[in-house]
Amino acid sequence: MLDPVTLEVLGRKVTAAAEGMGFTLQRTGRTLYVKEASDFGTALVGLDGRFFGYPRTIGVSHFLDLDCTATIRAVPDLDPGDVIITNHPYASEALATHLPDLHLVRPYFHAGRIVAYGWCFVHSADIGGRVPSSISPSNTDLFQEGLMIPPMKLVRRGELNPDVVALYRANVRTPDQNMGDIRAELASLHVGGLRVAEMIAAHGVETFIAAQEALQDYADKKARAVLARIPDGEYEFWDYLDDDMVSTFPVRIRLTLRKQGGEIELDFEGTDPQVATAYNIPTMGRRHAWFTARIIGCVSTHDPTLPMNAGVYRCITAKARPGSLVNAESPAAVGVRQPGGRRIFDMITGALLKGDPTLMAAASGGVSTPVVLAEEETAQGDRNVVVLEPMIGGMGARHGHDGVDARDSGTSNLANNPIESIESAAPILVRNYAVRAGSGGPGQWRGGCGLEFSFEVLRDGCTVLARGMERCRFPPWGAMGGRPGQPFRVILNRGTAKEQVIGKIDLLEVEAGDVVTILTPGAGGYGDPSLRDPAAVLRDVRLGLVSLEAAASDYGVAIKDGAVDEAETARLRAARPPRDTDGFDFGTEREAYEAVFTDEAQCRLNAALYERPKRQRSKLRRQVLEATVPDMPRAGHRPLVEVLADPAASRARFEAAFAELLK
Repeated sequence: MLDPVTLEVLGRKVTAAAEGMGFTLQRTGRTLYVKEASDFGTALVGLDGRFFGYPRTIGVSHFLDLDCTATIRAVPDLDPGDVIITNHPYASEALATHLPDLHLVRPYFHAGRIVAYGWCFVHSADIGGRVPSSISPSNTDLFQEGLMIPPMKLVRRGELNPDVVALYRANVRTPDQNMGDIRAELASLHVGGLRVAEMIAAHGVETFIAAQEALQDYADKKARAVLARIPDGEYEFWDYLDDDMVSTFPVRIRLTLRKQGGEIELDFEGTDPQVATAYNIPTMGRRHAWFTARIIGCVSTHDPTLPMNAGVYRCITAKARPGSLVNAESPAAVGVRQPGGRRIFDMITGALLKGDPTLMAAASGGVSTPVVLAEEETAQGDRNVVVLEPMIGGMGARHGHDGVDARDSGTSNLANNPIESIESAAPILVRNYAVRAGSGGPGQWRGGCGLEFSFEVLRDGCTVLARGMERCRFPPWGAMGGRPGQPFRVILNRGTAKEQVIGKIDLLEVEAGDVVTILTPGAGGYGDPSLRDPAAVLRDVRLGLVSLEAAASDYGVAIKDGAVDEAETARLRAARPPRDTDGFDFGTEREAYEAVFTDEAQCRLNAALYERPKRQRSKLRRQVLEATVPDMPRAGHRPLVEVLADPAASRARFEAAFAELLK
């Protein structure tokens, strides 16, 4: 049993060590993904395979609940100086969750035995596969997504394995840049080893090993204290992806959160089967970072002294049916697993709000969309592939606080690329990069606005890719009387005779002179907008975040000559009907959809589909849905309230198609 002072000292030291690893990786990295966007992670790993030291201020925060056990077990003959590499979602048992993430694990030895491990990952600009940058929503299996690396030794006793390096370089489009990032990873693992040796020298090896468990015990205790605010019970919530790129129908993830005493179970029964495209999430059907990431935001907000380690999640279990979207089975494509993960973030949020309306915020913008520009191949076969910006939405409003504009807590610690960096790395001219005015959901506390990014292409033969575009159909929902934010939009050549509204992007071919405008979603508002302080509405108008017209229509606030017209404001607000302040506003599009596809109907359909062979499920689901709504539009185009104007007729078609399925 460690004394509290020693535990606190070691807690600070392991966090500092993990952060030092992160700063080393960032400062020595080669690509914009690492140097600017900070799409990487570092940690100290205990003998149990879980993270006991994790950064607070640098790198991806939501991977805290990853498990290195299977990757370590797969390479049992480890010597000092060895480093394991893997990016294989299934062989690593979901340590890696898509191929561009290169995970490295290094054992740290003391007196001939392993006392801990170092871990890091970077998101690579390209890992080979069918398309530049490797990620495409229309990929149909893992083999299309790039080079697959099961757990193996990248480094043997301090020396790079030349065979692994040669194979790797031959299969990626940007080998020099990628190898630069890998060397930065190795540097970060070296720094981690130095810090571990220092801690052992100062405190002794047995104390260091004991601290790995003790720090997680402490985090467990503090997390349970926050989560005790949730009353015991079952809380159901579900949300949707816009579609799966094969059909035009939404894909649903369903959650039942069960709280009993000090334990929480996350049950994803009722979730749609895995799809034939790249939106699947590999989790092995057990507790995983994509299931639990929102929990760390909750508990660390309400207890900032919480240690960052895997003990936070000890009170949580999870289960998901094999072959479902959130427990994909090999060789399902998983490159765009992030949108489903972001829906789970919002679902955890909604379930916790049902338990305690002051515990969480309304839905965030719910996207993390790297916008990529790929140039035409040169005569030598080289191709420049640049991540222009990792586009995000706004942050949801919560009780007592507006959401943050152009920032999303679901992707903590990630940063944008400076305009100067991307203009020097890619043939573009940035026309506008700003907060998207008017996109935040109205509420007593306003949802955070999204982003507007507009750039002109300067060279012919380029391709724009933007994985993870979502919320084009169902916008981020409002809570407790708050209203939804604005949905995702992409416009080509806005304001010209060639203007074209684009749906979700897979590969968008562009030529010199084309201007691409990306408009990310605003977040949901919280509380009745009629209760918002008129002075706050006036401030938003002055900042250009809310228009004069929206101030009057959304908030009932009249502004004249730069000031609040109190008499007219009182009249407008008196005429507004009261809003339900106990639930959620999902928007008219989702209401129209669920008037046809009720929760009961969707659960019944999925139960029948899971009785069929896995290879048949997507096709059969599509047949039933298309028979129900033959003219379902793509997300972001024709409104569903028009298409589903006769829900009774659509429900009758569903029952007929479902009966045919059961034959």
